[in-house]
Amino acid sequence: MAKCPPVPEALAMADRIMNFINIRNAVDIVIVSYFFYRMMIMIRQTRAIQLLKGLLVLLFVAFISNLLRLQTVSWLLSQLQTALIVALPVVFQPELRKALERLGQGSFFGNQGMDLETFERMVDEIIRAIRGMAENQIGALLVLERETGLNDYADSGTKIGAAVSCELLENIFFPKAALHDGATIIRGDRIYAAGCFLPLSENPNISKSLGTRHRAALGLSEQSDAFVIVVSEETGVISVVEEGRMTRYLNDVTLREMLMERFQNKNKSNTPLSLFAALKNKL
Repeated sequence: MAKCPPVPEALAMADRIMNFINIRNAVDIVIVSYFFYRMMIMIRQTRAIQLLKGLLVLLFVAFISNLLRLQTVSWLLSQLQTALIVALPVVFQPELRKALERLGQGSFFGNQGMDLETFERMVDEIIRAIRGMAENQIGALLVLERETGLNDYADSGTKIGAAVSCELLENIFFPKAALHDGATIIRGDRIYAAGCFLPLSENPNISKSLGTRHRAALGLSEQSDAFVIVVSEETGVISVVEEGRMTRYLNDVTLREMLMERFQNKNKSNTPLSLFAALKNKL
């Protein structure tokens, strides 16, 4: 008959087993949580987030119907389960494909943010380009992406993926150039896409003197938190559109101040190195 270990040793062994299980569970939870976090970040950059909200509403209704024993509602939702299982992969097929592509490229796990020096250089390039186009009355529609992703609109244009520069922006918006009629989307410090189609605002109170560029800028700002810069082709007037509101007759100094105010804090300390430095200073 096997001899049982002493009670203190048995307790120590049980404690080690419990610690191992707890660590393993913690690692498991962290991995799954991070996976769903990255999936939410990716889905948030498309209109699929609206579909996800709809599914959450259905789940909430199913929970309430079961709680209150609403037989008819529960029966209807149960009939939808099979259809949803078949429909979900089809509905989210673009997002699933992009997730697999990003996983293969390693970009699924995120990128480092933009440091302050890079941000200020990008602002300088934007200001130079906008000032030059305003002086020469060259129409422009420049979109700076913020929290709401603009992948759906970027897919309607031509992907570029080049660093922001005055010369490249001027070439894109040069009259009769292939991409000058559409919007150019900037993500981070890169020109993500050009020649993009944006939704036009349906606000009936918009001045009839405003052209398609201004209506497109208002339409996008009504559906996202993007920061949109418009240069009028007829007058060279610089305008900024955000949250469905338009600020007109800006100069390059005021535009720079607005860019620094809206984006500087976001990019000032969002890299891992800068966060570590800030934590080190506090300690």
